[in-house]
Amino acid sequence: MARTRRALAALLLLLTAAACGKEGSPPVKGPRPEALPHYPVNTSFRLDSSPTWRKAEARGHFVVGAKEDQPYLGEKDPATGLYSGFDIEIARMVSASLGLDPARISFVTIASANRETALQNGQIDYYVGTYTINDNRKKLVGFAGPYYMAGQDLLVRKDETDIKGPEDLAGKRVCSATGSTPYQRIKQDYPQAVLVSYDTYSICVDNLLTYQVDAVTTDDAILTGYAAKAPDELKVVGKPFSQEPYGIGVPRSDNALRFAIDDALAENEKNGNWKKAYDATLGLSGVPAPQPPPIDRYPAG
Repeated sequence: MARTRRALAALLLLLTAAACGKEGSPPVKGPRPEALPHYPVNTSFRLDSSPTWRKAEARGHFVVGAKEDQPYLGEKDPATGLYSGFDIEIARMVSASLGLDPARISFVTIASANRETALQNGQIDYYVGTYTINDNRKKLVGFAGPYYMAGQDLLVRKDETDIKGPEDLAGKRVCSATGSTPYQRIKQDYPQAVLVSYDTYSICVDNLLTYQVDAVTTDDAILTGYAAKAPDELKVVGKPFSQEPYGIGVPRSDNALRFAIDDALAENEKNGNWKKAYDATLGLSGVPAPQPPPIDRYPAG
């Protein structure tokens, strides 16, 4: 019963982010607004060669796909409806560089399995949400960036001793997001694991806390955020066993937008906004800011 009570208490913390953290722990409500960078809008910017930009400019703001349940990366406050996190700041700095007020962005939560469809049907203008660049996805959408390099890892309960890395997953119930790169990697490389999938990682974490699964697998940046929110219940184990370059998804045919976002990322890395945004968001997990990965300006095709 004590174990169940601890799990439920941690679950409540993850879902509501309403409690105060203990001394020395990261603030459970996420980034402090005063610590975030300010992104001046480039009012002289034009990108008339991009149909996506023209549509956004006409409406006065970008519509951006995001995640809502990833601590310090992309979180939605259930009370206010506001989004926060490192990915959210990346979306905002890009919007400002592309001439549109970042405060007016309309964020839309899109599940991993629906990202390509949302870009293809024009539901969103671009997508920023732990979106790994790979060749298969490039056949469906375009990618600016990468703006961050993550690696796949494992999240387990604090009292777990059998799982130290992916080689220990045989017969274990492992949860990941439907349609995600981590799900596919476990399925292909560690077929003896018992895979469970849901639309969001938060459901996976709920199942981990209530002993319905043995591990959650996705990128280390996401897992570190969850572990930081419930340090007495959860831990990340082993070393990352992949490289996951996070990119900004755009409509595949809109190369003008893709290249403009590449330029915006490079500008914000150079002027210090990238690091300031990281320190105020993902840096709250205790992991210092890495060097941004080189931008891959692959040719139009």
